[in-house]
Amino acid sequence: MPIKIIIGPASYTLASHIPLFIAMFISPATAIFVALGSSLGFFLAGFPIVIVFRALTHLFFLTLGAVLVKRFPILMDSKRFLLLGIGLNLLHGLGEYIVVMVLTSGQQTSATYWITMLGLVGVGSAIHGLLDFSLAYYFWKILKERKIYQP
Repeated sequence: MPIKIIIGPASYTLASHIPLFIAMFISPATAIFVALGSSLGFFLAGFPIVIVFRALTHLFFLTLGAVLVKRFPILMDSKRFLLLGIGLNLLHGLGEYIVVMVLTSGQQTSATYWITMLGLVGVGSAIHGLLDFSLAYYFWKILKERKIYQP
């Protein structure tokens, strides 16, 4: 059973972004297809639309990350990958926060709700994504060292 934390409406499943980040390390096209496939999977499985659209936000930061990695391979250096991960996952958290706010808030939404969602969804997604990014980087290095994947 995966490690999962649920603090409604947010949920965090450790390692759930690893395939997405490995796809990002491979190429922009791979990142796009995996992000779209993941979003479609949530939709076909009958998840709430807010979760489907949260998954769809991955398309944007993964595509950006894949283009950056392809254009500047030095970003995958162990010294720089953390900065890349922080930057991408700040976008990740922001994207998911915007989706949640657009789909769940009304005209009478209190400031407390906005701040709570910023913490739970925005910051929570960024931290969760950064953990998964680090795990993906670790597995990516193993795949390359053992010549399981050769670009």
